[in-house]
Amino acid sequence: MSITSARVKDLLQQFQRQRILVVGDLMLDRYLYGAVSRISPEAPVPVIHVQHEKAMPGGASNVAVNIRALGGQTALGGLLGRDAAGRELREVLIRNGVSTEAILDQPDARTIVKERIIAERQQVCRVDWEEPLRLDAPTLDGFSKRVAVELKKSTGVILADYGKGVLQQGVVDGVLAAARAAGLPVGLDPKNFALQLAGLTLATPNRKEAFAAVSRPETTPAAEPLHDRALLEVGQALLQKWQPRMLLITLGAQGMLLFGAALAPHHVPTRAREVFDVSGAGDTVIAACVLALAAGATPVEAAEVANFAAGVVVGKLGTATCNPAELLAAVAGHE
Repeated sequence: MSITSARVKDLLQQFQRQRILVVGDLMLDRYLYGAVSRISPEAPVPVIHVQHEKAMPGGASNVAVNIRALGGQTALGGLLGRDAAGRELREVLIRNGVSTEAILDQPDARTIVKERIIAERQQVCRVDWEEPLRLDAPTLDGFSKRVAVELKKSTGVILADYGKGVLQQGVVDGVLAAARAAGLPVGLDPKNFALQLAGLTLATPNRKEAFAAVSRPETTPAAEPLHDRALLEVGQALLQKWQPRMLLITLGAQGMLLFGAALAPHHVPTRAREVFDVSGAGDTVIAACVLALAAGATPVEAAEVANFAAGVVVGKLGTATCNPAELLAAVAGHE
């Protein structure tokens, strides 16, 4: 471990001075929690007696809320339907201290909702409501202008891509050009592997996404990531394709593998003590990593901070966040 509690405290103080713009696909995550006591007489499925429910920001919205939880300031850019779910998500974001000035409402669109049913601390099923986005030129132009206004107030940018249509090449080009001119770090959580990404600072694909991004079939992971020849080759191929300052491939139980043009591959082992739910862990990784980079962390320090924050989040049920006290406790527990 290359980071200390003292260094994390310094970075957390700097987090409060950062304002990260998150641009991407917005979703509402809804959770129904209940208990199972019998099987349905209609079909061989459990009957869930719902005890409570909650709604939380999902997709790019969850990235923004993770930034706020860690002490940073944030603005969110995306598209919402002018419907009940869109209004609910906007209200949740405002309650969490997220600026929504760069969110554009679309009268004919449906806000994406992902509903998870949880019974006995286990996810039973997920129900998705979504329709393909149909974005005309005036809508994209209006959205890009809102993003440009918020970018001028920011110290870093995250492109949170969930493959739902917001991060089209024109939007990405505008963000990267403006961020490059201002000297801001830009992170990408990728789904669209055809995007041109000149000027990218950080990319955080998981192992499956990394292989897919270079059109290679995923192999069985080796016991030691630094001895995983196929993974190392994919990492180098992605450095050439996207040319980021740093590439952080998340590996689930194996932690993360960090690549950089001037950095030998560096393995960051997982810091999770218990794993209850991996939903949203990738959102925590990119939120913490870009926030740390904006605050002055080195690539290795940023990866360590992101790894500890993700270790906290997977120990919670549902789409969750990590706060400064939890991050410090996690680091201190490994010193």
